[in-house]
Amino acid sequence: MRKILAALGVSTGRGPIGDSILIVDGKVAAIGTLTDFDGSGTAVTKYDATIIPGLRDAHTHPVAYTALLAGCSLKNATNMKDLQRRLVTYASSLPHEEPVVATRLDDESLTERRLPTRIDLDAAIPDQPVVVYRYCGHIAVANTAALHASDITSDTKAPSGGSIDHDAAGHPTGVLRETAMGLIPPAFAWNGDPDGDSLLAALVGLAGIGITSIGAMIGHGEHPTEGGELELWRGVAANLPIKVHGIASVETAASLEEAASILGDAGPRLSWLGLKRFADGSLGGHTAAMHAPFADEPSVGILRLSDVDTNLARRSIELGGMVAIHAIGDRAVDGVLDIFDDLISEGADPLDLRMEHVSVINPSQVKRFAELGVTAVVQPAFLASESEWVTRRVGSERVPWIYPFKSMLASNVPVAGSSDCPVEPPQALWGMAAAMDRYGIGPNERLTGTEALAMFTSGAARALREPEPLSIGSPADIAVIDADPATASASEIHDAQVLDTYVDGISVTVDRGSPIWPD
Repeated sequence: MRKILAALGVSTGRGPIGDSILIVDGKVAAIGTLTDFDGSGTAVTKYDATIIPGLRDAHTHPVAYTALLAGCSLKNATNMKDLQRRLVTYASSLPHEEPVVATRLDDESLTERRLPTRIDLDAAIPDQPVVVYRYCGHIAVANTAALHASDITSDTKAPSGGSIDHDAAGHPTGVLRETAMGLIPPAFAWNGDPDGDSLLAALVGLAGIGITSIGAMIGHGEHPTEGGELELWRGVAANLPIKVHGIASVETAASLEEAASILGDAGPRLSWLGLKRFADGSLGGHTAAMHAPFADEPSVGILRLSDVDTNLARRSIELGGMVAIHAIGDRAVDGVLDIFDDLISEGADPLDLRMEHVSVINPSQVKRFAELGVTAVVQPAFLASESEWVTRRVGSERVPWIYPFKSMLASNVPVAGSSDCPVEPPQALWGMAAAMDRYGIGPNERLTGTEALAMFTSGAARALREPEPLSIGSPADIAVIDADPATASASEIHDAQVLDTYVDGISVTVDRGSPIWPD
């Protein structure tokens, strides 16, 4: 099947390359100007817009995102009373026996500027289990009923890599950090299990905003919101509207092997990409592993690395997979670079090694990143959501180390763009805009529109083991938008509309009225 897509221009992470694309049997056959092609007998679709490669999001949590669309988001709560009111309203829609689970709690947006405690949650709903998750995904708060149901008492010891907050009397406050969230039963992960239909609907929504491929964190691990997802994915594999590269969050080699087997043989648009592990937590939750204490709290966070991480990384490579390790603080960055250095010395391909987030990274670490040739999978949208408080967390001396995308690219560090959805909205165009704008954080690290586009196309494709987007012979994964990244401002990119999306050369039909974000 042959078709031609013609537009005002074709813009890629390599720059503008013409105005038309010839597609043959779902692959890019030629790129140039419309007059270059023999259009006889070939259908031509013309757009008064710009063709770009399909947008890639290298790090997402699709099942948690699906649950969020149908659940309770606390992101816009203004104070503790508002938070309590939202929980009560949401609980009224549920059967009384169900736990009340809410996500995207942002204590920095509350007037009180603190996490709620079990006492705050009890005041709203005293007789049902209530669990709320901070939007970073690294802190949960449980009410008294949920603590009892989880068998968490004053004597409960936190697992390695986690902590349980206690009040002055030694009682748990309800705040559980990092691996301590694993003490909560899976039934408290979200209200109702997301099913195949809702997951597919969420993925169709992503196609509607120009996304053609994602790196999907698929749970088989200790986090209550990342467990038991393999069968769900196997059930939808034959009908996926976009390409899903599964990265398994696991605790054992046996679980990793099971994930590789199931995801690697499930369907044409579902693949197993590798392993996901955690080196630390989040900046917002004070659990990122830092060399020096946070500026607003006498803590250096939580370093979660152990020999288990190195051994599982080796097994992933032996199975033919990649390794993706979450690292936000500079101490975690060093720890992961040490692991990657060892793996490379044992023969691993540097491009199979990904560090997720890389939020606080000093110039010497950027240099080491470049020397090793490993990939930074970053989330520019964090700049927008953290802009009001990140200086308080790290102090003015470390602000220049926050998300230094320009410095990374100048040092030839492979950089891939992503959203970490549902931590941030899945809008890749918003991520591009954030990388261009910076929201007052390190303005010298601003990217051009073309550089930002490269992060979410070429860079992310490389981190997903996909060929260079819009190269000859590559799958015709394409988005059509009403702005040209080569010339548009950050605000114009943020507000740009996706007019069409093609996956393997076929237009993805979507309901543009479907919600893609609850806030």
